[in-house]
Amino acid sequence: MRSERAPISQEELLAMANRMIREHEDFIHGMQADAVEQRGDVLVFKGEYFLADDGTPTGKTMAVFNMFKYLAHQLSDKYQLV
Repeated sequence: MRSERAPISQEELLAMANRMIREHEDFIHGMQADAVEQRGDVLVFKGEYFLADDGTPTGKTMAVFNMFKYLAHQLSDKYQLV
């Protein structure tokens, strides 16, 4: 059975997530989570994906995707948005 997740506000969770991003070894200047939403049991983080002007991915896009995925894995089992 899944353990209980602590309730947390979007603002508190974004502050925590952005601190984790800045401290992560794969941090890129300008990388940050601007929004988070709860989709079932998963926290989905959103922010700047460093897309090219035509909307295609750049070299930084995968790094941002992987960082948001990392946050989801680290935080989804611990917290529930209120």
